Amino acid sequence: MDSSQPKHLIGDPDCPHCQGQGYLRADLPIDHPDFGHLQICTCRQVDVHERMHARLFRMSQLDELQHLTFDSFNPHGRVGLGPQQQESLERAFNQAHTFSEQVEGWLLIQGGFGCGKTHLAAAIANNAVGNGIPTLFLTVPDLLDQLRYSYSDEEVTFEDRFEQIRSAPLLILDDFGTQSATPWAREKLFQILNFRYINQLPLVVTTNLAIEEIEGRMRSRLSDPEIVTYVRIYAPDHRRPFDDTGQHELSSLSIHGHQTFGTFNLRKDEKLPAKDLKTLDQAFKAAQTFAEEPKGWLVLMGTYGCGKTHLAASIANYRASHGFPVMFVVVPDMLDHLRATFSPDSMISYDRRFDEIRTADLLVLDDLGTQSMKPWVREKLYQLFNYRYNASLPTVITTADALEEIDPRLRARMGDRRLVTGVGITTPSYKGKTTRRRPKR
Repeated sequence: MDSSQPKHLIGDPDCPHCQGQGYLRADLPIDHPDFGHLQICTCRQVDVHERMHARLFRMSQLDELQHLTFDSFNPHGRVGLGPQQQESLERAFNQAHTFSEQVEGWLLIQGGFGCGKTHLAAAIANNAVGNGIPTLFLTVPDLLDQLRYSYSDEEVTFEDRFEQIRSAPLLILDDFGTQSATPWAREKLFQILNFRYINQLPLVVTTNLAIEEIEGRMRSRLSDPEIVTYVRIYAPDHRRPFDDTGQHELSSLSIHGHQTFGTFNLRKDEKLPAKDLKTLDQAFKAAQTFAEEPKGWLVLMGTYGCGKTHLAASIANYRASHGFPVMFVVVPDMLDHLRATFSPDSMISYDRRFDEIRTADLLVLDDLGTQSMKPWVREKLYQLFNYRYNASLPTVITTADALEEIDPRLRARMGDRRLVTGVGITTPSYKGKTTRRRPKR
């Protein structure tokens, strides 16, 4: 027997092609790149396929995830989800199931912690394995650990392990973005994505990052609509209590749960001037209209305690009760959240936090004007207002300041009647004391 024969490739002794050696040299032209190279004989391909299948299965530790299947996934979500959240879950479920049957292209699943991304990714893996497709399922931190350990592994080289990962018939990368973003980690991940992109190899990626947060080279490949199917899940963390509204962690809407349209006092039993009560009624109706169909901006102006925050919270609670994500933040608190990202202990970057706020589907900014107007604050507020103004994103603003007291750049956007509905409430505080002058309308 040829001493160059790989000893682990012993084929069928009756095979007419390799005579039991398990390999052969194909009859190719001398200028062919594979001329003279050993190739696995067809009699060994099934065995090699099964060995690869078993090796990838062990690396994936899928035996611990066998319970995560499409049958055990609830595509409608838990009780209490709104239509947008349910629809996003159903679409993700359908796309994942379709991918697991076809195993073509790339699937990118984006959503918050606990929304079901990993369950769907594992269901794809389990279904693909059941259909005989060798599948490698790895969380990204585990993938990088396997590569690091291979430098000192006596049984497998780094090159072999890296090749196993990047060329797996189906690769599933769970929790993309939770890894330490060192230059080495970024480079290895890019090499894996780029190899699979060039060779059109199937890939599934789950992430809680926004697309804009992913490193540019990888974002470019993950954003290619020719190969990538993108789905976003809006459902909240299923591990949280069942009374959770699924709103953003920055949102303080939970402490305003009692403030609804039904509990709002139009103060008709008080001896107030009719013209003042009329402004309160107008604000109430404007808030109801906005809550039914949020478009443009609604600015509620009036003295402290006149009902602005109650109406803003009523809008937010109404939308949240229908399953729509809302970010309700008091402006000084929002600025504190942004400052907190500068701490070395912060688990989230400033860019990500600011992007979460400025791109919120519905943003309620309560108490504009109570913040300290330092240059940094003015700049951040302008950037926030300018982004949402240009994008025409639904926004509710409450302020006790008269319009002329507001920073000119903010005032220019708040005063644009093409986008903004401004309502001045002239009733005094519910406590019967007006602490600031009434806003000019």
